[in-house]
Amino acid sequence: MSGLKKELGLLQGMGLLATSLLGTGIFVVPATAATIAGQASLWNWLILIVLVLPIAFTFARLGRRYPHAGGAPHLIGLAFGAGAERFTAFLFLAVLPVGLPAALSMAAGFWHALLPLGGGGLWAVEVLTLLAIYLLGMRGPRSSGNLQLLIALAILALTLVVWFKGDLDWRQGLPAFPQAPSWPPMASALAVMFWCYVGLEAFAHMGEEFKRPERDYPIALLGGVLLAGVIYWANSVAVLTFGHYGSDADNNTAVPAMLADLFGEKARIVAALLGYLSCFASINIYLQGFARLIWSMARDGKLPARLGHLSRRGAPLNALGCVLGICLASISVISWFELPLATLISYANGNFVIVYLLSMAAGWVLLPRIGKWLAGLSTLLCLAVLLALGSESGYALLLAALYGIWSLLRRRSKARQSVALIQRSTD
Repeated sequence: MSGLKKELGLLQGMGLLATSLLGTGIFVVPATAATIAGQASLWNWLILIVLVLPIAFTFARLGRRYPHAGGAPHLIGLAFGAGAERFTAFLFLAVLPVGLPAALSMAAGFWHALLPLGGGGLWAVEVLTLLAIYLLGMRGPRSSGNLQLLIALAILALTLVVWFKGDLDWRQGLPAFPQAPSWPPMASALAVMFWCYVGLEAFAHMGEEFKRPERDYPIALLGGVLLAGVIYWANSVAVLTFGHYGSDADNNTAVPAMLADLFGEKARIVAALLGYLSCFASINIYLQGFARLIWSMARDGKLPARLGHLSRRGAPLNALGCVLGICLASISVISWFELPLATLISYANGNFVIVYLLSMAAGWVLLPRIGKWLAGLSTLLCLAVLLALGSESGYALLLAALYGIWSLLRRRSKARQSVALIQRSTD
């Protein structure tokens, strides 16, 4: 079975990660953070980058040392065995029915701002989005990387235009460091802002497709983290300057409202289109990453061999089709029953943090010297975030309990089969 095509370069890698981290967050999170912590939220972006960098460095070192399409589950399996790899893959795939449909709904919502779409129309947009991801996947990772690099550059250009037209100054983004009374709301805002950096684990699946993973993968990862952080910070400065935050409605329309203030009402169309593309980019890298996880497990004999087939362009289309099929079924059920998407996507948060936690613990086992200590620090940071989640980690903990019960029953079944074979051989 041949391997994935190595055609990603440094710029495509940075584009893939930056757009994955920006996603829908760039249009909502700066205003939400400003609502919670005010001017102090500007310091939070700097604090968040400092907190995320050890995790990013650990992923970078792991990806450079062990480039593999299996991503985080493969790394965790190297450190803790096949059972841990299966459990992590299970957590990953369990995000598909809850997190991805909510993200697709957010993407379709931007079209709702342009056209009068009902429930059926929004569902059709979601289906067409899945079709576009499949068609993009047919062309291989380089096409995804090029498209997402363009989207990242468009978001950066939009941010620069807002700064130039609004006559903003970078010194506005560095107010005096907040006093102690501001620290509790800063902590609350930081918990929300952390989810802007959920996406590193999806990027880990792409390491095997870099032309020079030992050089370009870690630089692309760290460059994408810093680029996304700067764009988030710059948008937060603009949101606070123009005052477009406060209520949920204000937070959700902050960027279109800023553009309307600066360039007129037609600028809202630009914001809606760019918002959709940003969502599309984030969803694309996740679904392509899931496909590579399934493909790598099939390649290693852990899933049916059909899922390990590659197209002529070296793309795992069978695995991608399987992932998109699960998403199609999920969005159809959610649309039919009108399930609360905000609640569903919050369920996925615990899954991601546990994957991060296990990945950092794997780094402690697998990496030498300074990499080991960075991984240890990152493990403690992820553990703190998991504890801070509280009830939102319930979905992940329930999945862990169900997986534990299934594993126990599986071991007992194998033990009975072994005993039965022994008894037959002695008769």
